[in-house]
Amino acid sequence: MNHPPSSRHTFLWLYCTVFLTGAAVMVIELLGTRLIAPFYGASLYVWASLISVTMIALAIGYFAGGRWADRAKRTGLSLIIALAGLLTLLIPAMVGPVLLATDSLGLRLGTFISTLILFTPSLIMLGMVSPFAVKLATSSLAGVGASTGSIYAVSTLGSVIGTLFLGFYLFPLVGSREIFIGLGLILFLLALLVGLIERKRLQSAATTLAPVVLLSLIGMGVLPKVSDASIAQNRQDSLETRFAHESLYGWVRVVDNPAANMRLLTADASTIGAATLSHGQNLLTYQKIVELIPQLAPGMTRALLIGQGAGHMVASLKHFGIETDTIEIDPAIAQAAREYFDFIPTGKTIIGDARYEIRQLQDKYGLIIIDVFTGGSEPVHLLTQETLQQLRELLTDQGVLALNFVSFLEEGSNVALASVGKTLQQVFPHQLTFISEPGDDFNDFIFIASNHGLSLYGDALSRSQQAWLEARSLEIDLDRGIILTDNFNPLEQLQTRKAEFYRRLIIDAVGIDHFVR
Repeated sequence: MNHPPSSRHTFLWLYCTVFLTGAAVMVIELLGTRLIAPFYGASLYVWASLISVTMIALAIGYFAGGRWADRAKRTGLSLIIALAGLLTLLIPAMVGPVLLATDSLGLRLGTFISTLILFTPSLIMLGMVSPFAVKLATSSLAGVGASTGSIYAVSTLGSVIGTLFLGFYLFPLVGSREIFIGLGLILFLLALLVGLIERKRLQSAATTLAPVVLLSLIGMGVLPKVSDASIAQNRQDSLETRFAHESLYGWVRVVDNPAANMRLLTADASTIGAATLSHGQNLLTYQKIVELIPQLAPGMTRALLIGQGAGHMVASLKHFGIETDTIEIDPAIAQAAREYFDFIPTGKTIIGDARYEIRQLQDKYGLIIIDVFTGGSEPVHLLTQETLQQLRELLTDQGVLALNFVSFLEEGSNVALASVGKTLQQVFPHQLTFISEPGDDFNDFIFIASNHGLSLYGDALSRSQQAWLEARSLEIDLDRGIILTDNFNPLEQLQTRKAEFYRRLIIDAVGIDHFVR
C-alpha cells in the first residue's frame, strides 16, 4: 500500500472491517441452504441457486461499491455496513412469506427466486465494502494494485475463517435463524465503530453517523418481531409436533396426526418413518417386503442397516434372531427414533456418513439394507458401483443386499430406476425387484441382490407370503439404465420429477406451514 509504514496501523480498522464482512458473506451463503432446504429439499438446485445468487449479488455490489466510493468523498462505509446489518436481520422474518409466495413456481424456479429475494439485498451491500475499502486505502494511482490485492486477500481470508468457524463450531451449537440475528447485530456494532472512525480519522461531518444510528435503532425495533418469526409454528389444528430439532443435516421433526392414527418422522421435506399412534405399527409397505428377506435366505445372524430412520426394520429382524448394526448420519434422527418410536438397538449404533463408516467395518453380514431415500436429493454417493463393491466385501458368502429406491415406474421406462438396477447388476449377478404398491406409478422399489440365486418358492415362505411377493415382483429393462459411478452419477438430475412430486405429496399430507421455519 502507498501510505508510509508509520501510518499503516491507522488502517488496521479497515482490514478488520473487510475481514468481518468477508466472513459475513460466507455465513449468509452457507446458512441460506438451511432456511431453504426444509421447504424445497437439500438438493443440488438449492446449492446451485445459493452460489449463483451470491455471485450475482457480489458482482452488483462490487460495481455499485466502486461507483459509490468514487462519489462519496471517502465517507459512507459505515452506512453500507449498517444497511447490510438491517437487511441481514430481516432475513428470518422474510423466509416464510417468500417461500409461500414462490411455492407455485416449482422446485427449480421457486428455489432460485426465493433465494434471490431473500439473500441478494444483504449480499449486495456486503459486496460493496471491499471496493469502498480499496478507495479508502489508496491515495495515489501508484499504490492501487497493492491496496486492491491486500483488501481482497484479507476479505477472502475472512470468508475462509467464517466458513470454518460456522461449520466446525458455531452451527452445531446455535440454530441458523439465531445466527442470522446475531450476524445482523454484529454488523450494526461494526457499522457504529466504523462510523466513529470515519468521523475521527477521516474528518467527515458529524451527521455521517446519524443514519447509522437510525438504522441501528430500526434494527433494535424490529428485533422482537424477527425473533418471534423465528419460532416455527404449526398452524394445523389436526397436527401436533412432538419433536423438532435442527441438526447439521436439516430439520428433524416428529409429527402426530391423531385423526389418521399416524405418527411421522420427517427430515426437512422427507418422511423417513411412519407408525400408528395406537400400537406403534410400521406403516411403510416397502419395509414389510424387506422384512421377508430372512425367509428368502435363511441362516442370517447379523445385518447392517444403512439409514436407520425410525428403526422399525431392526425390531422386525430381531424376531428372526438377527442382530442389526445401524448407520445413521443424523444424530437427531437417532434421538427421535429412540424417544418417539421405541427404537431399541440390537447391535452397534453408528452415527456418521455411511460411505466413510463402511470402510471402518470389519464384520461380515448376512444382510445389508440400504434405505437412504429422501424426498429431496438422495445421497447419490451411496448408490454408486464403488459403494456397492465396498458393501459386497462386507457380505457373507450367502449374504443378501436390499436397496430401497423411490421413483416413477413409467411403464418400465424410467431411466433412474433402470440405472440403479443396472449398477447393482455390475456388482451382483443375481437380482430380484419388487414394487411396494402395485398399480401406482410413483412407488417404492426394492432391489434384492446377491452372489447366489434367490427364489420366492421355498419352504420358508408360506403360500400367502409367496403370492403377496409374486404380486409385487417386477421386471425392469436395465438396458435403459446408466451405470452410476463416483465419476459419473446423474441420478440427482434424473430424479428431479420425483423430488417435485414427492414434495407435493408431503405438503398435501402434512400442510405447507409445517415446512416454513
